[in-house]
Amino acid sequence: MKSTKRNPPRKGKLIVVEGIDGSGKSTQVQLLLKWLEARGEQVFFTEWNSSELVRQATKRGKRKNLLTPSTFSLLHATDFADRLTYHILPYLKAGMTVLADRYIYTAFARDIARGVDPRWVRDLYSFAVPPDAVFYFRVPLEVATARILSTRSKIKFYEAGMDLGLSNDPVESFKLFQGRVLKEYDRMAPEYQFKVMDGTRSIDGQQQKVRAVVGKLYDSAPAAEAS
Repeated sequence: MKSTKRNPPRKGKLIVVEGIDGSGKSTQVQLLLKWLEARGEQVFFTEWNSSELVRQATKRGKRKNLLTPSTFSLLHATDFADRLTYHILPYLKAGMTVLADRYIYTAFARDIARGVDPRWVRDLYSFAVPPDAVFYFRVPLEVATARILSTRSKIKFYEAGMDLGLSNDPVESFKLFQGRVLKEYDRMAPEYQFKVMDGTRSIDGQQQKVRAVVGKLYDSAPAAEAS
């Protein structure tokens, strides 16, 4: 991806969490946010598919099951471009920390799992800025499935990949689709230097490892600026 070779001027830090649904990443990023704020850092939080510009269009498409893999990909890319332009980049330039619950790697994993051409997807997001750290919370499919079912009465249609016709059973479809997504994340991990976290460990144990990595980003900042 071209953007990983460019590093536009910015003062802030971009920290990303990734993982399949049920990986526990959202819990970890919220704990990290509170910790950073307690340290006195100014933090902005952003999450996948949250732009007001395309949120309603995406909801309508999902509700009527009208989204093809390519349409899904383009809508998410539009959402990301809007948030990057009006939220992520301005806060980074202002010297703030941006915490992103999912970034471009979610698109790479999910879109490719839906059959979209890998090169096309990566080119689509070539304008993205590289993060300072990406935490990939890895969990087995059975663990992710159990977590999802313990908090909801049913699995969402697109979350389960039901649009792909993998299985008529939502739970089985979830496992098949998320299995594809998991494989894509595993392929990306070395390429993008993900910090791979064992998502089956205790919440506190994972958070301590996350803080140790993130803390070094700030501890080394003065030296980097002086060089």
